[in-house]
Amino acid sequence: MTTPRQDLRDIHPSRQRLALAIAFGAAVPALVLRLGGGHVADPPAALLYGLAIVGAAFLLSWAAEVAQLDISAGLAIALLAFIAVLPEYAVDMVFAFRGGNAVQAYGAACAPPGATGPTDCSLALANMTGANRLLIGLGWSMVVFIAWWRIRRTRPGVRATEVRLERSHAVEVSFLGLATVYCLTLPFKHSITLVDAAVLVSIFAAYTWRISRAPAEPPHLVGPARYLGGLRAGLRRAWVVGLFVVSAGVILLCAGHFAEALVATGHDLGISEFFLVQWLAPLASEAPELLVAGMYAWRLNTNAGLGTLVSSKVNQWTLLVGTLPVVFAIGVGGFHGLPIDPHQREELFLTAAQSFFAVAVVGTLSISTREALMLFGLFWAQFVIGVIVPDSFGGRELLIVGAAYLVLGLWIFTRDRLLIAPLLRDGFRTPYAELASIRRREGVEVGRQAPGAPNPTA
Repeated sequence: MTTPRQDLRDIHPSRQRLALAIAFGAAVPALVLRLGGGHVADPPAALLYGLAIVGAAFLLSWAAEVAQLDISAGLAIALLAFIAVLPEYAVDMVFAFRGGNAVQAYGAACAPPGATGPTDCSLALANMTGANRLLIGLGWSMVVFIAWWRIRRTRPGVRATEVRLERSHAVEVSFLGLATVYCLTLPFKHSITLVDAAVLVSIFAAYTWRISRAPAEPPHLVGPARYLGGLRAGLRRAWVVGLFVVSAGVILLCAGHFAEALVATGHDLGISEFFLVQWLAPLASEAPELLVAGMYAWRLNTNAGLGTLVSSKVNQWTLLVGTLPVVFAIGVGGFHGLPIDPHQREELFLTAAQSFFAVAVVGTLSISTREALMLFGLFWAQFVIGVIVPDSFGGRELLIVGAAYLVLGLWIFTRDRLLIAPLLRDGFRTPYAELASIRRREGVEVGRQAPGAPNPTA
C-alpha cells in the first residue's frame, strides 16, 4: 500500500533528523564496547547497553510505522506484532535460554548448589510480568491522564470524563480476554509447558488472522515516522530496511550483555537483581511505545494511542509468554517446561489478575478517568507493597493485591454484563465492514455510556 508524499514543511524536518541521530547515537557507545573488546564496570555497562536497546527500540518503532505504507495489511500486522515485543523478547530470551542451560546442568533447582539470589528461570518470568504490568498500569492510564489534561487546557468548559475506542477495537479486547482467561490457569501449574506455548501462540495466530481482515487504512504517522513517510518511495524503503537491520542488530548484540550487566549491577550494589530485571529492563524497552502513545494522546487522537497499547498487550500476553517455554526447551535440550517457583506463581497470579481487571475496564470500549486512577493506583500499590515493603503481609502481599484486582473486575463485569455478549460477537464474528460502518468518535468523550446502550455513531 502506498500513499502520496506528505508535505514536510509542518513537521520540522531538522527536529526529526535530530531525533533519528540521537537514537542512532545512543547505540554507538555500547557497540564500541561490545565490538571493541573493551571492559567497564557493570553499572556503566548496564547503562550503556540499556541505552543502546532504548535507541534501537525507537528506531524499530519508527521503521515499523513507516513500513505500513509499503506492505500488505496482513504482513504489516504480523510484522508489527513481532516488532512490538522484540526488545522484551530479546532480554527474556537470554534468561529463558540460560535457564534451560542451568536446568540441564544442575537439575530442577536451575542453579548450582549453594547459589543464592534469583535464578535465570525466575528472571525470565520477572521480565515478562514486569513488562505486562507496566504496559497497563502506566501506559493505559497515561493516555487517559494526558488527554484529560489537554482537554482542560485547550477546551475550556468541556468536562472530559472518559476515553473511548472505536467499535473495531472489540477484536483486540476480545482476544485479550481469551488470553487472560487461559493465563489465569498458569499460577496453578508448576511450569509453563510447550502445550501452554501452543495454546497462546495459537491465540496470537488467530488474532493476527482476524485483524488481517481489517480494511487497509493509511497509518497515523507522527514525529520521525511521519518525516520518513514523506520521503520519495525508494528512499523511504531504503530507510525502513536500514533501520530494521541496524536496530535488530543492536538488540541482538546488546541484549545478552545488558542482561548480564544488569544482574551483576544488582549484586555489586546490593540492589535486588529481580527488581532491576522486572522493572528497569521492561521500562527501557517499553519507552518508545509509551512515548508514541503519549504523543497520540497529546494530539487527542486517543483512539490510536489507547488502541496501540491494547494491541501491544495482546501481543505480549500471547506471543511473548508463549515463546518463553519454547526458548527454554531449546536451552535445556528437551521438552521440559519453564519452571514456576512459589514467588513467581504469585507474580503470575498478580499479572493475570491485573489483566482480568483491565479487560473488565476496557470491555465497554472506554476508560473513564476514575477507572484510569484505579489502574494507576493499584499498579503503584502492588509496586510499593511488593518492592519497598516486601513480606509485609506474611509473604502474601501480591496475592492480596491480585485478589483486589479480581474482585473489582468481577464487579465491573457484573455491572456491564449486558455489553459482554455484543463485545464478544464483534470481536470474534462481526465482519470488519460492519464494524467500520458504525465508528466511535475519536478523542475524549463527555459523559459515560449506560450499560446496554448502543454505540454512539460518528
